[in-house]
Amino acid sequence: MSRTLTFPSQNGHQLAARLEMPADNNPHAFAIFAHCFTCSKNLNAVSHISRALTQKGMAVLRFDFTGLGESEGDFSDTNFSTNVQDLESAAHFLATHYQAPKLLIGHSLGGAAVLIASNRIESVEAVATIGAPAAPEHVQHLIKEDIEEIKSAGEANVSLGGRAFTIKKQFLDDLESAHHDHQIEKIRKPLLILHSPIDQTVSIDNAAEIYQQARHPKSFISLDNADHLLSNKEDSLYVGDIISAWVARYIMPHTPTPLSTDLQVVTHTGSTYTTEIMVGQHSLTADEPESVGGLDLGPSPYDLLAGSLGACTGMTLRMYANHKQWPLEEVVVHLKHQKIYDEDCQDCEDPSRKIDHIERIVEVKGNLTDQQRERLREIADKCPVHKTLHTSVKVDTTLKELS
Repeated sequence: MSRTLTFPSQNGHQLAARLEMPADNNPHAFAIFAHCFTCSKNLNAVSHISRALTQKGMAVLRFDFTGLGESEGDFSDTNFSTNVQDLESAAHFLATHYQAPKLLIGHSLGGAAVLIASNRIESVEAVATIGAPAAPEHVQHLIKEDIEEIKSAGEANVSLGGRAFTIKKQFLDDLESAHHDHQIEKIRKPLLILHSPIDQTVSIDNAAEIYQQARHPKSFISLDNADHLLSNKEDSLYVGDIISAWVARYIMPHTPTPLSTDLQVVTHTGSTYTTEIMVGQHSLTADEPESVGGLDLGPSPYDLLAGSLGACTGMTLRMYANHKQWPLEEVVVHLKHQKIYDEDCQDCEDPSRKIDHIERIVEVKGNLTDQQRERLREIADKCPVHKTLHTSVKVDTTLKELS
């Protein structure tokens, strides 16, 4: 569930943001994602990380800093402190309109910003950084060829990440002053540091320095073979999974959050085929393969259908064997769904008619007799999902406007 919105900065500019919500629109906590120096809220890596958190029932606010992306303001008149203030504005917006944020995530220079902002936002209970510099002034090495011109002329046009920016001397001065605050030592909240040992933009030494300065509880995860922008999809998905698993130890609802629906399941599909599914307290993702335009971030709907049959088959055999006290140790079910021509309809009016066909192979392990094995094969056909697939199912659909 994605919402496009804006909120005011401390300087009065409207900052463009996107709020990612769980499928049932009922988060148990909110997080803020601060992106890298030259990135925007629409970076694919940010989307993947946000999705991992929404699957765990958290909402994620990601926004463009002042003067970047779709946000108002002139970037040349901003500095690092402006980024920190934007984070405070984002937190104030969430606290006013939704719920105060409990998690801050920062990528690259955004990581340096959340390290400082975490000490200013009282509601924050955990912090995660990705490829972050230990000191904000580290960004100077990205513009080292232009620093002398900036200092002598007061400003210079520089190229960062393939985009042109005007950097003023006040920006450099602000970066240097931020280093002397020793903000990392002041953090009294769980900290997760993720960094690639081959990061060519922010070296791994920065992660070591952050870890040494920080107090426990603190954790470090090496992002082997990942680049600074997490441009490989598998890397950003991994980061999302790690953060969502780690933060669950520190930020979880005191009581299970009930599913926000009068029915049993909620799904949400946005601008791509990727669909979030919530079933009670459980979340999963469905998608289509890349060959048909999907992102391949989860099984297809038909794969899930086959999986349901397999799960029901295994559970039914387990229940039956337990009741009979048979020595059934394990059940493995192999399934394949396909549409095939209906051989029983050769003379039908539509000779091209196809039917759904699921091939199911059931493997069992245990000291079972031939009679017991044959009975288990018969019981497999009696599992509830199998019966449902062999009966007419009526689906009542009501269309409502999404608020």
